[in-house]
Amino acid sequence: MVSFGQPQPSTQEQIIAVRKNEDGNLTAFRTNTGRELDYQTALADAKAGRLAHVDVFHKYGRDILRSEPDGIKENNLDNLPLF
Repeated sequence: MVSFGQPQPSTQEQIIAVRKNEDGNLTAFRTNTGRELDYQTALADAKAGRLAHVDVFHKYGRDILRSEPDGIKENNLDNLPLF
């Protein structure tokens, strides 16, 4: 039974750590469930709504992942811990 007004558990995963290449570009992501995603898998998951707090933008002729703008620098993908 669903109660209106009560928060429902999120089925979305959150990105908690990132991997970068030698140029500083994001190449992989770790989620709060321990999954490690390459860039293309993370894009697909974000497009499907499986990743929280990220958006997909088309820029530079390709799709790219970005943190949802919230004014908090610490949770931007570029500022997350490395793994």
